[in-house]
Amino acid sequence: MRKIALVLLLAAVPALARTRVVLLQFSDYHSHALPFYSEGKADQGGIARAIGYLERERRHGALVFSGGDMVNKGAPAWSDKYRCTEWPWFNGIVDAMALGNHDPDYGADVLAACREQLDYPILSANTLGYTASAIFDVKGLRIGVFALAGSDFPTLVRTPGFKFGDRLAAARETVHDLRNREHVDAVVLIGHESTEDDEALARSVPGIDLIFGSHSHRKAALHRIEGTGTWSLSPSQYLTYISRVEMTFDGHRLRDVTGELVRVDASLPVDKAVAERIASMEKDLENDPSYAPLFVTVTTLRVPMSVAELGARVVELMRAVSHADVALSTASSFRQPLPPGRLTVEELRASLPYDNQIVVATMRGDQVKRLMALSASRKGTDNEAFIAAPDVLEDGREYRVATTDYLARVAAGYRELFPKAEPTGMHVREEFRKSLSAGATGGHMKR
Repeated sequence: MRKIALVLLLAAVPALARTRVVLLQFSDYHSHALPFYSEGKADQGGIARAIGYLERERRHGALVFSGGDMVNKGAPAWSDKYRCTEWPWFNGIVDAMALGNHDPDYGADVLAACREQLDYPILSANTLGYTASAIFDVKGLRIGVFALAGSDFPTLVRTPGFKFGDRLAAARETVHDLRNREHVDAVVLIGHESTEDDEALARSVPGIDLIFGSHSHRKAALHRIEGTGTWSLSPSQYLTYISRVEMTFDGHRLRDVTGELVRVDASLPVDKAVAERIASMEKDLENDPSYAPLFVTVTTLRVPMSVAELGARVVELMRAVSHADVALSTASSFRQPLPPGRLTVEELRASLPYDNQIVVATMRGDQVKRLMALSASRKGTDNEAFIAAPDVLEDGREYRVATTDYLARVAAGYRELFPKAEPTGMHVREEFRKSLSAGATGGHMKR
Protein backbone atom coordinates (compact mmCIF):
# COMPACT_ATOMS: atom_id res chain seq x y z
CA MET A 1 0.00 0.00 0.00
CA ARG A 2 2.83 2.43 0.80
CA LYS A 3 4.44 1.79 -2.63
CA ILE A 4 1.09 2.37 -4.40
CA ALA A 5 0.55 5.62 -2.46
CA LEU A 6 4.05 6.86 -3.43
CA VAL A 7 3.40 6.11 -7.10
CA LEU A 8 0.09 7.97 -6.94
CA LEU A 9 1.80 10.94 -5.24
CA LEU A 10 4.52 11.15 -7.91
CA ALA A 11 1.94 10.89 -10.66
CA ALA A 12 0.14 13.89 -9.17
CA VAL A 13 3.27 16.11 -9.50
CA PRO A 14 3.26 17.86 -12.90
CA ALA A 15 6.28 17.23 -15.12
CA LEU A 16 8.65 20.16 -15.50
CA ALA A 17 7.87 22.08 -18.67
CA ARG A 18 10.45 21.50 -21.40
CA THR A 19 11.24 24.71 -23.25
CA ARG A 20 13.59 25.36 -26.16
CA VAL A 21 15.14 28.73 -26.90
CA VAL A 22 17.00 29.47 -30.15
CA LEU A 23 19.88 31.96 -30.17
CA LEU A 24 21.61 33.21 -33.32
CA GLN A 25 24.84 35.20 -33.63
CA PHE A 26 26.98 36.60 -36.41
CA SER A 27 30.25 38.44 -35.91
CA ASP A 28 33.05 40.35 -37.64
CA TYR A 29 30.89 41.42 -40.58
CA HIS A 30 33.45 44.12 -41.50
CA SER A 31 31.13 45.76 -44.07
CA HIS A 32 31.11 42.75 -46.44
CA ALA A 33 27.74 43.54 -47.94
CA LEU A 34 28.06 41.57 -51.17
CA PRO A 35 28.63 37.82 -51.63
CA PHE A 36 32.28 36.81 -52.04
CA TYR A 37 34.62 33.88 -52.68
CA SER A 38 35.26 31.71 -49.59
CA GLU A 39 36.30 28.14 -48.78
CA GLY A 40 36.68 27.28 -52.46
CA LYS A 41 33.20 28.52 -53.35
CA ALA A 42 31.98 31.66 -55.08
CA ASP A 43 28.84 33.55 -54.09
CA GLN A 44 29.13 33.04 -50.32
CA GLY A 45 27.78 35.39 -47.66
CA GLY A 46 25.87 38.56 -48.46
CA ILE A 47 23.93 40.74 -46.05
CA ALA A 48 20.62 40.46 -47.96
CA ARG A 49 20.64 36.70 -47.41
CA ALA A 50 21.67 37.02 -43.78
CA ILE A 51 18.91 39.51 -43.03
CA GLY A 52 16.35 37.34 -44.85
CA TYR A 53 17.31 34.34 -42.71
CA LEU A 54 17.49 36.28 -39.44
CA GLU A 55 14.12 37.95 -40.10
CA ARG A 56 12.51 34.54 -40.57
CA GLU A 57 14.07 33.08 -37.44
CA ARG A 58 13.18 36.17 -35.39
CA ARG A 59 9.51 35.73 -36.39
CA HIS A 60 9.76 32.22 -34.96
CA GLY A 61 10.98 33.56 -31.62
CA ALA A 62 14.78 33.38 -31.91
CA LEU A 63 17.08 35.81 -30.13
CA VAL A 64 19.61 37.43 -32.50
CA PHE A 65 22.99 38.94 -31.59
CA SER A 66 25.90 40.64 -33.33
CA GLY A 67 29.40 39.98 -32.03
CA GLY A 68 30.64 43.39 -33.23
CA ASP A 69 33.21 44.65 -35.74
CA MET A 70 30.52 45.83 -38.12
CA VAL A 71 32.91 48.16 -39.99
CA ASN A 72 36.59 48.10 -40.94
CA LYS A 73 38.37 51.32 -41.91
CA GLY A 74 40.54 51.05 -45.02
CA ALA A 75 39.07 47.85 -46.49
CA PRO A 76 36.61 47.12 -47.90
CA ALA A 77 35.86 50.37 -49.73
CA TRP A 78 32.21 49.88 -48.82
CA SER A 79 33.11 50.56 -45.18
CA ASP A 80 34.88 53.84 -46.00
CA LYS A 81 32.05 55.14 -48.20
CA TYR A 82 29.00 53.94 -46.27
CA ARG A 83 30.33 53.33 -42.74
CA CYS A 84 27.48 52.17 -40.45
CA THR A 85 24.69 52.44 -43.03
CA GLU A 86 23.68 48.80 -42.51
CA TRP A 87 23.46 48.93 -38.72
CA PRO A 88 19.87 50.24 -38.55
CA TRP A 89 18.82 47.64 -41.13
CA PHE A 90 19.01 45.23 -38.20
CA ASN A 91 16.54 47.22 -36.09
CA GLY A 92 13.77 44.85 -35.07
CA ILE A 93 16.04 41.88 -35.85
CA VAL A 94 19.13 42.13 -33.63
CA ASP A 95 18.53 42.08 -29.87
CA ALA A 96 22.00 43.27 -28.80
CA MET A 97 25.46 43.90 -30.26
CA ALA A 98 28.91 43.62 -28.74
CA LEU A 99 31.30 46.53 -29.15
CA GLY A 100 34.09 45.41 -31.48
CA ASN A 101 37.56 46.88 -31.72
CA HIS A 102 36.89 48.16 -35.25
CA ASP A 103 33.54 49.79 -34.48
CA PRO A 104 35.27 53.02 -33.32
CA ASP A 105 37.50 53.10 -36.45
CA TYR A 106 35.93 56.33 -37.74
CA GLY A 107 36.03 58.16 -34.42
CA ALA A 108 33.93 58.53 -31.30
CA ASP A 109 31.55 61.07 -32.86
CA VAL A 110 30.75 58.81 -35.82
CA LEU A 111 30.17 55.84 -33.52
CA ALA A 112 27.91 57.94 -31.29
CA ALA A 113 25.85 58.96 -34.33
CA CYS A 114 25.62 55.31 -35.36
CA ARG A 115 24.39 54.28 -31.90
CA GLU A 116 21.62 56.88 -32.06
CA GLN A 117 20.12 55.11 -35.08
CA LEU A 118 19.75 51.77 -33.30
CA ASP A 119 16.92 50.27 -31.31
CA TYR A 120 19.24 47.59 -29.89
CA PRO A 121 21.98 48.17 -27.31
CA ILE A 122 25.73 47.92 -27.86
CA LEU A 123 27.20 46.07 -24.88
CA SER A 124 30.69 46.00 -23.35
CA ALA A 125 31.09 45.27 -19.66
CA ASN A 126 34.62 46.67 -19.35
CA THR A 127 34.33 49.71 -21.65
CA LEU A 128 33.65 53.08 -20.05
CA GLY A 129 30.25 54.44 -21.08
CA TYR A 130 28.79 51.14 -22.27
CA THR A 131 26.15 48.91 -20.69
CA ALA A 132 27.50 45.61 -19.41
CA SER A 133 24.55 43.31 -20.08
CA ALA A 134 20.95 42.88 -21.15
CA ILE A 135 18.22 40.43 -20.15
CA PHE A 136 15.66 38.94 -22.51
CA ASP A 137 12.42 37.25 -21.44
CA VAL A 138 11.61 34.35 -23.77
CA LYS A 139 8.91 31.75 -23.20
CA GLY A 140 8.91 32.41 -19.46
CA LEU A 141 12.70 32.19 -19.23
CA ARG A 142 15.27 34.92 -18.59
CA ILE A 143 18.37 34.90 -20.80
CA GLY A 144 21.20 37.18 -19.66
CA VAL A 145 23.77 38.30 -22.23
CA PHE A 146 26.91 40.38 -21.90
CA ALA A 147 29.95 41.42 -23.93
CA LEU A 148 33.59 42.21 -23.23
CA ALA A 149 36.37 44.22 -24.80
CA GLY A 150 39.23 41.76 -25.30
CA SER A 151 42.64 42.02 -23.68
CA ASP A 152 44.10 43.56 -26.87
CA PHE A 153 41.62 46.47 -27.14
CA PRO A 154 43.96 48.97 -25.43
CA THR A 155 46.52 48.47 -28.23
CA LEU A 156 44.07 47.98 -31.11
CA VAL A 157 41.67 50.85 -30.46
CA ARG A 158 43.44 54.12 -31.28
CA THR A 159 40.33 56.32 -31.00
CA PRO A 160 40.66 58.92 -28.24
CA GLY A 161 38.22 58.74 -25.36
CA PHE A 162 37.93 54.97 -25.05
CA LYS A 163 38.91 53.42 -21.74
CA PHE A 164 38.94 49.70 -21.03
CA GLY A 165 38.86 48.13 -17.57
CA ASP A 166 39.90 44.71 -16.32
CA ARG A 167 37.90 42.20 -18.37
CA LEU A 168 38.01 39.36 -15.83
CA ALA A 169 36.85 41.59 -12.98
CA ALA A 170 34.07 42.99 -15.17
CA ALA A 171 33.00 39.49 -16.23
CA ARG A 172 32.91 38.21 -12.63
CA GLU A 173 30.81 41.17 -11.51
CA THR A 174 28.45 40.89 -14.48
CA VAL A 175 27.94 37.13 -14.20
CA HIS A 176 27.40 37.44 -10.44
CA ASP A 177 24.81 40.17 -11.01
CA LEU A 178 22.98 38.17 -13.68
CA ARG A 179 22.99 34.97 -11.63
CA ASN A 180 22.39 36.19 -8.10
CA ARG A 181 20.47 39.45 -8.47
CA GLU A 182 18.61 39.04 -11.74
CA HIS A 183 18.21 35.25 -11.36
CA VAL A 184 18.55 34.55 -15.07
CA ASP A 185 18.18 31.03 -16.39
CA ALA A 186 21.24 31.19 -18.68
CA VAL A 187 24.26 33.46 -19.16
CA VAL A 188 25.64 34.08 -22.65
CA LEU A 189 28.72 36.01 -23.82
CA ILE A 190 28.12 37.44 -27.31
CA GLY A 191 31.67 38.88 -27.97
CA HIS A 192 34.22 40.51 -28.51
CA GLU A 193 37.50 38.83 -27.62
CA SER A 194 39.95 36.26 -29.00
CA THR A 195 39.53 32.51 -28.77
CA GLU A 196 42.35 32.37 -26.21
CA ASP A 197 40.64 35.02 -24.09
CA ASP A 198 37.31 33.19 -24.35
CA GLU A 199 38.81 29.92 -23.15
CA ALA A 200 40.69 31.57 -20.29
CA LEU A 201 37.52 33.41 -19.28
CA ALA A 202 35.47 30.22 -19.14
CA ARG A 203 38.06 28.66 -16.82
CA SER A 204 38.34 31.74 -14.60
CA VAL A 205 34.70 32.81 -14.35
CA PRO A 206 32.20 30.03 -13.62
CA GLY A 207 28.56 30.48 -14.50
CA ILE A 208 28.82 31.24 -18.25
CA ASP A 209 26.72 28.73 -20.18
CA LEU A 210 27.57 29.77 -23.73
CA ILE A 211 30.24 31.85 -25.47
CA PHE A 212 29.62 32.97 -29.03
CA GLY A 213 33.06 33.25 -30.59
CA SER A 214 34.18 36.47 -32.29
CA HIS A 215 37.25 38.62 -32.98
CA SER A 216 39.51 35.70 -33.99
CA HIS A 217 37.49 35.14 -37.20
CA ARG A 218 37.59 31.46 -36.31
CA LYS A 219 35.25 28.84 -37.71
CA ALA A 220 34.47 26.36 -34.92
CA ALA A 221 31.59 23.94 -34.40
CA LEU A 222 29.78 23.74 -31.07
CA HIS A 223 32.02 22.27 -28.38
CA ARG A 224 32.59 22.37 -24.64
CA ILE A 225 35.60 24.38 -23.58
CA GLU A 226 37.93 21.87 -21.95
CA GLY A 227 37.77 21.85 -18.17
CA THR A 228 34.56 23.89 -18.00
CA GLY A 229 30.80 23.59 -18.36
CA THR A 230 30.79 26.35 -20.99
CA TRP A 231 29.76 25.72 -24.58
CA SER A 232 31.21 27.67 -27.50
CA LEU A 233 31.03 27.98 -31.27
CA SER A 234 32.29 30.58 -33.73
CA PRO A 235 30.91 31.64 -37.14
CA SER A 236 34.11 32.63 -38.96
CA GLN A 237 33.83 36.10 -40.54
CA TYR A 238 32.03 38.43 -42.95
CA LEU A 239 28.66 36.61 -42.65
CA THR A 240 30.09 33.42 -44.14
CA TYR A 241 28.20 31.62 -41.36
CA ILE A 242 25.66 32.37 -38.65
CA SER A 243 25.91 30.55 -35.31
CA ARG A 244 22.69 28.82 -34.28
CA VAL A 245 22.24 27.38 -30.78
CA GLU A 246 19.23 25.69 -29.21
CA MET A 247 19.07 25.68 -25.41
CA THR A 248 16.68 23.18 -23.80
CA PHE A 249 15.33 23.85 -20.31
CA ASP A 250 13.39 21.65 -17.91
CA GLY A 251 11.52 24.26 -15.96
CA HIS A 252 14.19 26.85 -15.25
CA ARG A 253 17.10 24.42 -15.42
CA LEU A 254 19.29 24.29 -18.51
CA ARG A 255 19.42 20.65 -19.59
CA ASP A 256 20.95 20.57 -23.04
CA VAL A 257 22.74 22.71 -25.61
CA THR A 258 22.89 21.86 -29.31
CA GLY A 259 24.08 23.97 -32.19
CA GLU A 260 25.41 24.34 -35.70
CA LEU A 261 26.88 26.84 -38.13
CA VAL A 262 24.42 27.94 -40.82
CA ARG A 263 26.15 28.67 -44.12
CA VAL A 264 25.07 31.95 -45.69
CA ASP A 265 24.62 31.17 -49.39
CA ALA A 266 21.98 31.01 -52.11
CA SER A 267 19.98 28.42 -50.15
CA LEU A 268 18.82 31.09 -47.66
CA PRO A 269 15.85 33.43 -48.17
CA VAL A 270 16.77 36.87 -49.50
CA ASP A 271 15.42 40.19 -48.27
CA LYS A 272 14.61 41.60 -51.70
CA ALA A 273 14.45 45.24 -50.59
CA VAL A 274 17.91 44.98 -49.03
CA ALA A 275 19.26 43.19 -52.12
CA GLU A 276 18.03 45.97 -54.40
CA ARG A 277 19.47 48.62 -52.13
CA ILE A 278 22.83 46.83 -52.01
CA ALA A 279 23.01 46.56 -55.80
CA SER A 280 22.34 50.29 -56.21
CA MET A 281 24.87 51.25 -53.55
CA GLU A 282 27.56 49.02 -55.05
CA LYS A 283 27.03 50.63 -58.46
CA ASP A 284 27.42 54.06 -56.88
CA LEU A 285 30.56 52.92 -55.10
CA GLU A 286 32.24 51.58 -58.23
CA ASN A 287 31.35 54.74 -60.19
CA ASP A 288 32.60 57.08 -57.46
CA PRO A 289 35.87 58.65 -58.71
CA SER A 290 37.33 58.31 -55.21
CA TYR A 291 36.93 54.53 -55.27
CA ALA A 292 36.83 53.54 -58.96
CA PRO A 293 40.62 52.81 -59.07
CA LEU A 294 40.04 49.97 -56.60
CA PHE A 295 38.01 48.06 -59.17
CA VAL A 296 40.69 47.86 -61.87
CA THR A 297 42.31 44.51 -62.66
CA VAL A 298 45.60 43.60 -60.97
CA THR A 299 46.01 40.26 -62.74
CA THR A 300 44.09 37.16 -63.75
CA LEU A 301 44.54 33.95 -61.76
CA ARG A 302 44.11 30.56 -63.41
CA VAL A 303 43.44 28.87 -60.07
CA PRO A 304 42.53 30.20 -56.62
CA MET A 305 45.13 30.90 -53.97
CA SER A 306 44.24 29.63 -50.49
CA VAL A 307 44.88 31.65 -47.37
CA ALA A 308 47.66 29.22 -46.42
CA GLU A 309 49.37 29.64 -49.79
CA LEU A 310 48.81 33.40 -49.72
CA GLY A 311 50.45 33.70 -46.31
CA ALA A 312 53.42 31.53 -47.30
CA ARG A 313 54.00 33.49 -50.52
CA VAL A 314 53.72 36.86 -48.84
CA VAL A 315 56.26 36.14 -46.09
CA GLU A 316 58.69 34.81 -48.70
CA LEU A 317 58.19 38.05 -50.62
CA MET A 318 58.75 40.09 -47.45
CA ARG A 319 62.00 38.25 -46.89
CA ALA A 320 63.14 38.87 -50.46
CA VAL A 321 62.29 42.59 -50.77
CA SER A 322 63.82 43.45 -47.37
CA HIS A 323 66.93 41.28 -47.93
CA ALA A 324 66.17 39.43 -44.68
CA ASP A 325 67.07 35.95 -43.49
CA VAL A 326 63.74 35.41 -41.75
CA ALA A 327 60.25 36.85 -42.27
CA LEU A 328 57.03 36.35 -40.36
CA SER A 329 53.50 37.74 -40.17
CA THR A 330 50.50 36.79 -38.05
CA ALA A 331 47.67 34.84 -39.67
CA SER A 332 45.34 37.74 -38.84
CA SER A 333 46.92 39.68 -41.73
CA PHE A 334 45.47 37.21 -44.28
CA ARG A 335 41.69 37.12 -44.28
CA GLN A 336 40.42 35.55 -47.50
CA PRO A 337 41.64 33.35 -50.36
CA LEU A 338 42.20 34.92 -53.76
CA PRO A 339 39.53 33.81 -56.25
CA PRO A 340 40.30 32.49 -59.71
CA GLY A 341 39.81 34.75 -62.70
CA ARG A 342 40.02 38.54 -62.81
CA LEU A 343 41.50 39.93 -59.61
CA THR A 344 40.82 43.55 -58.67
CA VAL A 345 42.61 45.78 -56.21
CA GLU A 346 39.53 45.64 -53.99
CA GLU A 347 39.58 41.83 -53.91
CA LEU A 348 43.27 41.93 -53.04
CA ARG A 349 42.44 44.35 -50.21
CA ALA A 350 39.81 41.90 -48.97
CA SER A 351 42.51 39.25 -48.64
CA LEU A 352 45.08 41.65 -47.16
CA PRO A 353 42.86 44.25 -45.45
CA TYR A 354 45.52 45.93 -43.31
CA ASP A 355 48.14 48.33 -44.65
CA ASN A 356 51.00 46.73 -42.74
CA GLN A 357 54.48 48.19 -43.17
CA ILE A 358 57.50 45.89 -43.34
CA VAL A 359 59.96 46.50 -40.49
CA VAL A 360 63.30 44.80 -39.84
CA ALA A 361 65.40 43.99 -36.81
CA THR A 362 68.54 42.03 -35.97
CA MET A 363 67.93 38.96 -33.78
CA ARG A 364 69.93 36.01 -32.51
CA GLY A 365 68.93 32.53 -33.58
CA ASP A 366 67.66 31.65 -30.09
CA GLN A 367 65.38 34.74 -30.17
CA VAL A 368 63.96 33.72 -33.54
CA LYS A 369 63.32 30.22 -32.16
CA ARG A 370 61.28 31.73 -29.31
CA LEU A 371 59.11 33.56 -31.87
CA MET A 372 58.63 30.29 -33.75
CA ALA A 373 57.74 28.44 -30.54
CA LEU A 374 55.18 31.12 -29.70
CA SER A 375 53.62 30.70 -33.13
CA ALA A 376 53.48 26.91 -32.70
CA SER A 377 51.71 27.36 -29.35
CA ARG A 378 49.01 29.40 -31.12
CA LYS A 379 48.40 26.99 -33.96
CA GLY A 380 44.97 27.37 -35.50
CA THR A 381 44.39 30.88 -34.16
CA ASP A 382 44.75 34.38 -35.56
CA ASN A 383 48.02 34.71 -33.65
CA GLU A 384 49.75 31.82 -35.36
CA ALA A 385 52.44 33.19 -37.67
CA PHE A 386 53.40 32.42 -41.23
CA ILE A 387 57.20 32.11 -41.16
CA ALA A 388 59.90 31.95 -43.83
CA ALA A 389 63.22 30.91 -42.27
CA PRO A 390 66.34 28.84 -42.94
CA ASP A 391 66.07 25.13 -42.19
CA VAL A 392 68.68 25.49 -39.45
CA LEU A 393 69.00 28.42 -37.02
CA GLU A 394 72.14 28.80 -34.94
CA ASP A 395 71.46 30.16 -31.46
CA GLY A 396 74.37 32.61 -31.28
CA ARG A 397 74.27 33.78 -34.88
CA GLU A 398 72.60 37.08 -35.79
CA TYR A 399 69.84 37.16 -38.40
CA ARG A 400 68.07 39.97 -40.22
CA VAL A 401 64.36 39.49 -39.46
CA ALA A 402 61.49 41.12 -41.37
CA THR A 403 57.96 41.38 -40.03
CA THR A 404 54.98 43.74 -39.98
CA ASP A 405 54.71 46.81 -37.82
CA TYR A 406 51.60 45.14 -36.33
CA LEU A 407 53.48 42.06 -35.13
CA ALA A 408 56.47 44.05 -33.85
CA ARG A 409 54.48 46.73 -32.01
CA VAL A 410 50.94 45.49 -31.32
CA ALA A 411 50.49 41.70 -31.40
CA ALA A 412 50.41 40.35 -27.86
CA GLY A 413 53.25 37.94 -27.11
CA TYR A 414 55.22 38.77 -30.23
CA ARG A 415 55.80 42.44 -29.47
CA GLU A 416 57.30 41.48 -26.11
CA LEU A 417 59.83 39.22 -27.85
CA PHE A 418 60.60 41.43 -30.83
CA PRO A 419 63.43 43.97 -30.47
CA LYS A 420 63.21 47.54 -31.67
CA ALA A 421 62.59 47.42 -35.42
CA GLU A 422 63.38 49.87 -38.18
CA PRO A 423 60.78 50.75 -40.84
CA THR A 424 61.59 49.94 -44.45
CA GLY A 425 59.02 52.24 -46.06
CA MET A 426 57.61 49.21 -47.91
CA HIS A 427 54.07 48.01 -47.33
CA VAL A 428 53.13 44.35 -47.55
CA ARG A 429 50.01 44.67 -49.68
CA GLU A 430 51.61 47.03 -52.21
CA GLU A 431 54.67 44.84 -52.60
CA PHE A 432 52.45 41.82 -53.21
CA ARG A 433 50.31 43.78 -55.68
CA LYS A 434 53.43 44.70 -57.62
CA SER A 435 54.57 41.07 -57.65
CA LEU A 436 51.17 39.96 -58.99
CA SER A 437 51.18 42.63 -61.67
CA ALA A 438 54.68 41.58 -62.71
CA GLY A 439 53.57 37.96 -63.02
CA ALA A 440 55.54 36.63 -60.04
CA THR A 441 52.77 34.22 -58.97
CA GLY A 442 54.36 30.84 -59.50
CA GLY A 443 52.09 29.72 -62.33
CA HIS A 444 48.90 31.18 -60.93
CA MET A 445 48.61 33.85 -63.63
CA LYS A 446 47.25 33.31 -67.07
CA ARG A 447 50.01 33.78 -69.61
